[in-house]
Amino acid sequence: MTETVLLVGGGGREHAIARAVAGTEDATLYACAGNRNPGIAELAAGFETLETTNPTAVTAYAGEVGADLAAVGPEAALEAGVADALDDAGVYTFGPREEQARIETDKGFQRRFMQEHDVPGCPDFEEFRDMEAACEYIDSYDGDLAVKPAGLTGGKGVRVIGDQVTAEEAKEYLRESDYDRVVLEERLVGEEFTVQAFVANGEVRVTPAVQDHKRAYEGDEGPNTGGMGSYSDAALELPFMDEDDYLEAVDVIQATVDALEGYKGVLYGQFMLTAEGVKVVEFNARFGDPEAMNTLPVLETDFLDVLVAAREGGSLPQLSFARQATVCKYAVPDGYPTDPQAGARVAIDENSAGDALLFYASVDEREDGIYTTTSRSFAVVGVADTITEAEEQAEAALAAAGEEGLRMRHDIGKPDLVQRRIDHMRELRGD
Repeated sequence: MTETVLLVGGGGREHAIARAVAGTEDATLYACAGNRNPGIAELAAGFETLETTNPTAVTAYAGEVGADLAAVGPEAALEAGVADALDDAGVYTFGPREEQARIETDKGFQRRFMQEHDVPGCPDFEEFRDMEAACEYIDSYDGDLAVKPAGLTGGKGVRVIGDQVTAEEAKEYLRESDYDRVVLEERLVGEEFTVQAFVANGEVRVTPAVQDHKRAYEGDEGPNTGGMGSYSDAALELPFMDEDDYLEAVDVIQATVDALEGYKGVLYGQFMLTAEGVKVVEFNARFGDPEAMNTLPVLETDFLDVLVAAREGGSLPQLSFARQATVCKYAVPDGYPTDPQAGARVAIDENSAGDALLFYASVDEREDGIYTTTSRSFAVVGVADTITEAEEQAEAALAAAGEEGLRMRHDIGKPDLVQRRIDHMRELRGD
């Protein structure tokens, strides 16, 4: 039986999902997004440009194409209740309903939920509606804090005192903001990593750990972005972790799923490996971007089988992954994220990417070519036996793309940067 699958979203993450779905003969793919992603459009039987936070528009298109299944990529669509609307229209959606998506979309709810259900790894936190009260808390707190807007900010709203900003700069940031609520929590020191899990019918299937690099510039400098790139190893854990660290993170995900009751879709745990163990930085209610581009290319289990098993209420298939490393590097427009300059021509395609995979993100497809917008443009992903080999593949693809009007972080996945992560954890643990 051929399944008709609707993909909601048009970024690099969704291009990776599209490739995973379209890779099976048993699926016909349709897609809708606010931007026309040429990579997704090439894989799909149809592509509709629409506002993905409009549940009525999305469900209408699902009806037009006769969708049996849907996968929702962007968090804003989940917050808008798109999964609810599709489910209610009879289209099984691999993505949480609006209330469950609050585990990502409301950071205050997320921390209270962890506290109330004894989910391990929750840092000390306080939530504020009054920004002056939040500033007073910064003055009184013995140590550094992470300042987090409670709502969605595309990965760009957090300010970490003692790392990105001073206490005075953090208070100025709060006073100048228009946030309704903020969460102030203890600054976690260690190495960040992500574990993503497929969840349905009370079951959890976990994927290899990935490390994202959010800072804009080489050497982890500059403002936060949506993610400049990421890497994974051929094992489930990363080089600065051991198996027990990975399993501790999996236990946190399992405890969260048990408490959420009925959650379906991807649950993404962003963790900090500290000297005291694994702590939760945040949860996301969908695939990471870029982490989906590390995970899905090495997934040997048919992704469609996961979707169908979730819908049918049966046991999810055990996941199999190629024992290969991946390195993902994003190309972004000059000036990103503070003053991005659109309009540079993208001089790379599937053929010129060499051994690397190419995933389009936010681009403008014109008659004479593909051009940058003001968001992340495209990503290249190397897949090889080692992180070093995968990084070399990604770098070769970036060289073919050129750097006119673009900027990349070339250090992601390089041996010296990976070694610094290892050395950092050894120092923190006193090894």
